[in-house]
Amino acid sequence: MSLGTVVHVQADGPKIRRQREQHGYGLRRFAKAAAISHPYLSRIERGHKNPQPEVMARIADVLGCQISDLERDLRRRNDERDE
Repeated sequence: MSLGTVVHVQADGPKIRRQREQHGYGLRRFAKAAAISHPYLSRIERGHKNPQPEVMARIADVLGCQISDLERDLRRRNDERDE
């Protein structure tokens, strides 16, 4: 990576969904625990919305992990992401 490279990150929706389900949360109960609406959480999990850092922090807090554990690294090429 060169010094001028900008690192972009975004929520990894499928990873958030997997972790939510592994913790035994349904969509509505998890959304309530994270203080967001369940339609918004659904859009995040499907990759249609990229939440603000405050929302990511609440999601990570409920899951007991770091925000970085829930982010997708956009430096990788598209075809490498889902391997």
